[in-house]
Amino acid sequence: MGAGLAWVRTPVGRGFALATIATAATGFAMAAQQNVVANYFQDELGLKGSQFGYITAIREIPGFLLIFLTALFYRLSLPRLTAGALVLLAIGYGFFGVSNSFWTVAPWVVLSSMGYHTWLQTQSALGMSLTVESRSGSVLGRLAAVNSAGTLAAMLVVLAGFQYGWLGFRSTFALCGVLALVAAVAIVGFPHMHDGEVRAEAVRRERIVFRREYRYYYLLSLLDGARQQIFFSFGLWVLVNHFRLDVPRISAILLAGTTLGMLTGPWIGRMVDEHGERQMLAIVNVAYVVALVGYALVDNVVVAVLCYVTYTLVFPLSHIGAATYLRKVATSDEIAPSLAMGLTMQHAAAIVVPIATGYVLNFVGYQWPFLVASGFACLTFGVTRRLSPETQKSPRRLAEEAQAGRGKAPASVATVR
Repeated sequence: MGAGLAWVRTPVGRGFALATIATAATGFAMAAQQNVVANYFQDELGLKGSQFGYITAIREIPGFLLIFLTALFYRLSLPRLTAGALVLLAIGYGFFGVSNSFWTVAPWVVLSSMGYHTWLQTQSALGMSLTVESRSGSVLGRLAAVNSAGTLAAMLVVLAGFQYGWLGFRSTFALCGVLALVAAVAIVGFPHMHDGEVRAEAVRRERIVFRREYRYYYLLSLLDGARQQIFFSFGLWVLVNHFRLDVPRISAILLAGTTLGMLTGPWIGRMVDEHGERQMLAIVNVAYVVALVGYALVDNVVVAVLCYVTYTLVFPLSHIGAATYLRKVATSDEIAPSLAMGLTMQHAAAIVVPIATGYVLNFVGYQWPFLVASGFACLTFGVTRRLSPETQKSPRRLAEEAQAGRGKAPASVATVR
């Protein structure tokens, strides 16, 4: 206990503790919102299947504009930028419940999306700053497990709250806003770190980064955006609309997937460190194909639920693998803006694809979007076979290594494994 408290008092320990609090609180807020929003859209706002695709496209616009938002606030340190983003998330979630139609919910979708997508970018950069390159996957895996723990708590609260009438849609959205605000307060105190060492000043960031050397990271982001937005736009909708599952049953499904994710998160991160991005990302895209094809072609609620859980279980690996690959080929000052560029490219696909598939749903069965998503997973598999971080480092990264040398990992990060 004493050794643990002493470690938390170190810059690395304090940073990891604050990241843990923020990640757990944000994981709770996002999961609780996701858990009820499909039923809220259908039961309270009366949205149709195609409108699910349209609202998803609106939600992804801030993700597409993220690179410009990040450039605008490039002088802000990552902790302050993250805290501001979480405040926006809190406001957006808190006011979700005042809407009564497609157009009245749209502004809060946009506002919360600005916070959500900024958090996605900065969370990884902050996590990787706590340790050296060779342990990045392990740290991100642990934070993914913490996120799953927050998600698990949200699932339990929503399941019990709706089952026994303690919670409604609007009170759930208010709770999400409060938790996002807690996360914002926590992350303000995050120390300025680089490779597990504290810095007196924040690491300088470039405004906008778009380099040919990072093309495989961009391709992974673009294809992942197309695939994941199809699934997350219509996956829960199919369970609610086609299989008629209510909020408690949806909560139970998400609860099962989240529990598995919490248990496997640290292991997944270690596997990325040990076996590399090329092998692990190839495996995960094979799993995507199996899950998506099963979801599309087998009209059985049990199979659909198993495919949904399988997809959500392996989903974090895509982000961890892409982020650690980028860290191995990019310079330290280009990691955060490159993550933003990747998310922007991811959402370029995420805006177009849900609109197109939402339109297609007016004429064909729900199966077709999932078959298209499996095609994107096949393309991503092909990209993963070309990954080679050691031979794909940018010239600026090679110059940075030549100047700094390859030092040993700082002693302060030895316990962040």
